[in-house]
Amino acid sequence: MTTKAEFVDLVAAKAGLGKKDAQAAVDAFLDTVTDALSRGSDVTFSGFGKFSVAERSARKGINPATGQQIDIAAKKLPKFTAGAALKKSVA
Repeated sequence: MTTKAEFVDLVAAKAGLGKKDAQAAVDAFLDTVTDALSRGSDVTFSGFGKFSVAERSARKGINPATGQQIDIAAKKLPKFTAGAALKKSVA
């Protein structure tokens, strides 16, 4: 598992950037993807993957502690779908 700090170090080394610049780039990327998703837009990187928003409809569930039926509200969740090149590199 790679932490954000370790990821920033890897980006800095790979891009030949200082750690501060790499941190700014990673933060800008994360903020941009977050902003796009909050507006309902998708973010697609050909070959790498697609960030999108998935909608879960309202449904019934069961509280495991009590066994009582409960209502689960509808909600939106971030979703990532891996692209072909990313899938191939992991396989």
